[in-house]
Amino acid sequence: MSFQFRKTVLAVAMGFWGCSAAAMNLQDAFGKALEQDATIRASRAALAAGQERLPQARAQLLPAIQATVGRNKNDLDTTAPDLLGQETTTNRDYYSYGKSVSLRQPLFNLQRYFQHEQAKDLVVDAQATHQRNLQELAVRVGGAYMEALLTREQLHLVKTQKQQYAAMVDAARKALALGTGTRTDIDDAQARLDMVIAFELEASQNVEYTLRQLEILVNEKVDKLSALDVQRMSALPHDLPPLQEWVDLALSRSPELRSLIARRDAASKEIAKVRAGHAPTLDAIVQWSDSGNENVSQPRSRFVNSTVGLQLVVPIFQGGYVNSQIRQAVAEMTRAEETLEGVRRDLSLRVHKEYRGVTEGLLKVRALEQAVLSAQQMLQSTVKSRQAGLRSSLDILNAEQQLAVVTRDLMQARYMALISRLRLLILSGVEPADAIAQVAQAFEP
Repeated sequence: MSFQFRKTVLAVAMGFWGCSAAAMNLQDAFGKALEQDATIRASRAALAAGQERLPQARAQLLPAIQATVGRNKNDLDTTAPDLLGQETTTNRDYYSYGKSVSLRQPLFNLQRYFQHEQAKDLVVDAQATHQRNLQELAVRVGGAYMEALLTREQLHLVKTQKQQYAAMVDAARKALALGTGTRTDIDDAQARLDMVIAFELEASQNVEYTLRQLEILVNEKVDKLSALDVQRMSALPHDLPPLQEWVDLALSRSPELRSLIARRDAASKEIAKVRAGHAPTLDAIVQWSDSGNENVSQPRSRFVNSTVGLQLVVPIFQGGYVNSQIRQAVAEMTRAEETLEGVRRDLSLRVHKEYRGVTEGLLKVRALEQAVLSAQQMLQSTVKSRQAGLRSSLDILNAEQQLAVVTRDLMQARYMALISRLRLLILSGVEPADAIAQVAQAFEP
């Protein structure tokens, strides 16, 4: 009975919950999430919208051509003195028309120039923001995938304990009936059984929730997942480059920082743009017009006019509007700079945390693997001592409980080390698909 428990627990620790060839692996899950996740689809739309800023700003520097056509019905009353000096009123009912084509080319407009330069930064911001969203998706998919596996392993472990404690309750009752056992043995085993039944309910809910969490990301039903392969996980690189190298990579390749740098640069150009509100503008104008019957003194006349010229506009006084915009833009620039510095410092701290999560996580996994072996040996020795009359059933229950606890901790430690590795790769600027591929090597193909 105890041997079967140890055998099953060991199977769980080695990556239980095997799967068929149809099982979804980590890379499959990420690929489906790229297509189906609503957040990343919204991010693609935001990227497409953000990229339109540049052609819109460029259009403000190009010629603007427009044509107008109009036709009006006029009812004209004219009052004027006649030859005798008496005022007479005459009425004319006629149509007037007009059509024109004009071209305006900005020759000197600092605001539009800085707006065009600012649009380049905003496009970079949109691209970097989308890349960051892809990174976050990789972490969400990886986390959901591993949580789903972990909760299933935990549920199986709890079910194994339940079977074991139920068998011990039955054995204790038989021993009491034969006169070789005590009521205390029954009560101890029953208390452990009741506790495990409560844990089983919680574990079942966790399995359902974590699986649903993954299904929402991939937008389809998930039946099986490729399980963790302990040997493949052990083959992952253990000797990581120094921490400072990871920090330097993160600072140089982080899309989050690229986004904030682009926003800071856009804020600096905003200052120049609003200051250009004091500068004059110069436009070249070409216009052709054809109109008729629009002169009240000559209602049946036609005018065809061609115009070529320059238009200079010099701002003189705008009530302090431009000065207020400048102060606002300077404040926004300061905010962007401080936000950038804050995220830069926080990024270094996050890299440090995940680096320790990988390096120390591997050490913790090794220590817990040894702890599982020790707990198995202790359980085996306790069973033999019980047979020799040196230990009680309670001692066996405690030994089995300790084995279950360290087995559960080992499961969690393995997945925590893997998720830390994924986050570290993402933070250092590795492409999300490549980071997922590296971590996926720890799972069954």
